[in-house]
Order: sequence, then structure tokens, then C-alpha cells
Amino acid sequence: MKKITILVPSGQNNLSSIIGAYKVLTRANTYYQEKHNTCLYQIELAGLAKQVDFHDGLFSVRPHIHISEIAKTNLIIIPSLNHQFRRAIDENEDLIRWLQTQYQGGAEVASICTGAFLLAASGLINGKTCSTHWAFVDAFKTMFPQIDVQADRLITDENGIYTNGGAFSFLNLLVYLVEKYFDRQTAIFCSKVFQIDIDRVSQSPFIIFAGQKSHDDEIVRQAQVYIENNFQNKVSIVDLAGKFAVGRRNFDRRFIKATGNTPIEYIQRVRIESAKKSFEVGCKNIKEVMYDSGYSDMKAFRQVFRQVTGMSPLEYRSRYSKVS
Repeated sequence: MKKITILVPSGQNNLSSIIGAYKVLTRANTYYQEKHNTCLYQIELAGLAKQVDFHDGLFSVRPHIHISEIAKTNLIIIPSLNHQFRRAIDENEDLIRWLQTQYQGGAEVASICTGAFLLAASGLINGKTCSTHWAFVDAFKTMFPQIDVQADRLITDENGIYTNGGAFSFLNLLVYLVEKYFDRQTAIFCSKVFQIDIDRVSQSPFIIFAGQKSHDDEIVRQAQVYIENNFQNKVSIVDLAGKFAVGRRNFDRRFIKATGNTPIEYIQRVRIESAKKSFEVGCKNIKEVMYDSGYSDMKAFRQVFRQVTGMSPLEYRSRYSKVS
């Protein structure tokens, strides 16, 4: 029988993605068996310790098996590590080596949320794309600059490696994997039973843009502050570069290196974040929000808003505004 292995790493503190993965996948297995009279997978929790405690010992998980006892598995799921990704990397060197061996032997690997940090530490996604929780993208880029992290992607699928965005979006990844490893009918069934939106592809509507300031370029940091304080006005990049006595091309290059955005992209993100907050807490109409955010052209505003959030301004306001 084929195997699906859900890891229980030491030094992490996320229980929901372990339990959620186990529940969805075992339910898919049972459903498939009922429909086709065959059990496809043995689904096990595996780790380095006999017991891993969570939330200061309030909960604990006892894995079915030690990873050393698994010669071959078909799919490995790395759970979220919450904020403890550095500690988890330090405490799971044997597990990381086991991941490398299993992948080289044909296993596929899926990481949930900040589980991408453990996956990245294995070197398996060097030069590849991945996703993780949008709140940890800057830390990920700093630790693993050789990996193309895409904050807006809910799921990535590349060479037998799957990653996903943050928090409970792991449920969307699980439905995606159910379709891959079982079939579409089983995925639809799990989507309905667990009430998970099927085929969702983006975490863009959930991203809160705060600007990437964990860098050492003081000129760029000052430019970011200037943009954030003046985004409602017309901001000329040429004038902005001149304000800090830097040539335009050099300014663009330094800005991209420090923030991951061009100066124009940064202005757009700041403006759209302002618009989002206006929709969430205010009662202004779309045109008023557009002007307050520094736009004067409705077509351009709608286009950039959809590009950043994956939704139109009207859709966003309808979903998040409390004002009828």
C-alpha cells in the first residue's frame, strides 16, 4: 500500500495543520475506499520524538512511527511551524536529511504555511518558487534569497513539491492534494464535507502590506517613509531619486534590492493598502476612496486594485465593509 506521511517536527507549535491534514486525508481515503472498494494509502504521523507537546503542554501528539522506520513514502506533508521556524530548523537536522533522501527516492513533499522554512532548509527548493504566509515573506527572503517566494500564490506546484500560503489556507492545499492523489470526485466531496472553497488560487485579498524595512539601505528606508507620508499626492520617481541625490537607475536598483518592489510598485501597494482600509472601516463610495488613495482615473484604480488584491474594489468592499 502507498503511504502518506504527515510530519510532527520537534520544536514547533502548530497543532491545527497536523490534525487538519490527518482528518481531511483519512476522510478522503475512507470515501475512496467506499466508492472503489480499495484503500489507496496508509496515512501516518511521523517524527523524531515519541511525543511532541503543544501550547505549553496543553496538547500533545504521539506520532505513529519514527521516521527512521519509513523506508519509502509517496507524499510527505510538513506542517506549519508558526513563529518557531528557526528553532524547528535547528532541532530537526535528522528530519531534514530524511526529507532529502525521500525526495531523491521519488517521494513528493508538501509544506504548509511556515513549514516552507523547514523545506527550504533541505535545499530541495533552491532555484524554485514557493509560497508561505505573507507575514513571513520578508524573513524567508532574508534566510533563503536563492528561492523565489511568491507572496500572492496560495499554492505552488513544481517538480513534485507543493507549498501554500498561511494559516487555514492549508485546507485549500489539502483539497488540491486530494485531487492529485485520489481524484476530482473525492476532492469535491472533501470540499463539501469540510466546507472548503475548491480551486482557490490566491492569498492576495488577505495580505496586509506593511513595507519591507528590514534592510540596511538608509536612503531607501527614507524614501519608503516619504512615499508612505505622501502617497495621496503625485510622486515623481525622478524627483524622489533627486531628493536623495541618487541617480534614477541606481535608485531603482537599490529600491528593488532592498524591498523586492520597484518604487512605482511600492507606491501602488501603499495606495491600495490605504484604499483597503478605507473600505473596511469607512462609508465612502468607491470614487471617494479612489481620490483619497492618490488615484484620479477609475480604470487605473480598478486595474491596480485587482492586480494587488485579486478582487475589484466593489467586491472587496462587499466582502469586508460592515456598512451596507
